[in-house]
This record gives sequence, structure tokens and C-alpha cells, in this order.
Amino acid sequence: MGGLTVLASGNGTTLQAIIDACESGKISARVELVISDHRNSGAITRAIRHGIKHEVLEYAIKKQDYFRELISLVRSSSPNLVILAGFMKIIPGWAVLDITAPIINLHPSLLPCFGGKSMYGIHVHESVISSGAKYSGCTVHIVTPEVDSGPIILQKVLEVRDDDTPATLQDRLKPLEHQAMVEAINIILSGKYVVKGNRVLTMANQK
Repeated sequence: MGGLTVLASGNGTTLQAIIDACESGKISARVELVISDHRNSGAITRAIRHGIKHEVLEYAIKKQDYFRELISLVRSSSPNLVILAGFMKIIPGWAVLDITAPIINLHPSLLPCFGGKSMYGIHVHESVISSGAKYSGCTVHIVTPEVDSGPIILQKVLEVRDDDTPATLQDRLKPLEHQAMVEAINIILSGKYVVKGNRVLTMANQK
């Protein structure tokens, strides 16, 4: 059984989806550690509720020291996979390279559209609405030193309604995000994939 380390900043709904999938057997792994940068985050509350080890690392020290401490916490759990589930800190490239386990991230748009350092949370959905795009969605990708540029594991597509606001689009996308994350975790844990260009291909879909 693989061990998962999850980094989350907010309410922790994606973390909950991962926990539920582990407990139901949809993911053959368990969450060993939850790390949050906010003491009062919903992610920490959910970790406590499920008896999962948790750590809070608030951003009150120098950037380089902060990420060195983060790396130390991640390594302490010897994870098979590190998951960024709404973690609102951009992990610098040197820190990404210092974490030996694969790292995956959930982004609330169809990358490479609406990605990058300023694109997170509700700001992504505001940009989608403003652009006039008829479709949005979510992307789970492998984390590399370049922000939101790693190989794409999978995407889910959602039609943008004429009456959508950034908030309603965000809410409607949540179930797809949770589904995408569970599927992506299983792909990476299986080891039955290859990276080709900027895509992750499962063994059955190699061409």
C-alpha cells in the first residue's frame, strides 16, 4: 500500500475526496501526512477527523528556510506520491527537485490555458469568464520546476454556461476536480505510464 502526502491550504474538499477514495478502496493507498500553511484550514480539520498525521507550516520565516522545512516534513513521511491539493504556495524549482517522490498538482483550468504564477483559485475562473471561453475544466499534471508546465496526466472538460459567474463555475467544477485527482493518483501509483512530450500516457494508450 502506497503512502500519500497531501499539501493543502483551504477547505480541503479535494483532500476529502482522496481520503474517501482511500477508505473505500478506490485508491490502494492511504494518506500518511497532511501539511497545510494555515492552522485553521479545513484540510487540518479533516485530517484530525480521520486520524491522519498533520503538520502546519505557516509562512512566517524566510522563503528559502520555509521550503527547506517543507521538504524536511515531506521526506519524514517517505511518501510514494506527493499531492498538491489546493496548496497556495508555489514550490520553487530547487525544492521540487529535492523531493524524490513524484509530485502532482490539480489546476482548475485546461492547461496550458489560464496557468502560471498569477493563476490560482477564483482568479482562474474570473479569467475564463472574462475571456469568453465556452469550455473550461481541470488538469492534473506532474509538477516540474516550471509553474503549471509539467506533463499532463489527465483533464476533465466542463461547458461554461452563459449565466456562469466565477463562483458558480468554481462550484460546478469541484466534482470533476475530485474525480480527476482520484484517477490521476491511480495512474501514477500504478507505474503503468510513460511521459511522451508533455503528456502522460498510460500503457494501454501509448502511440
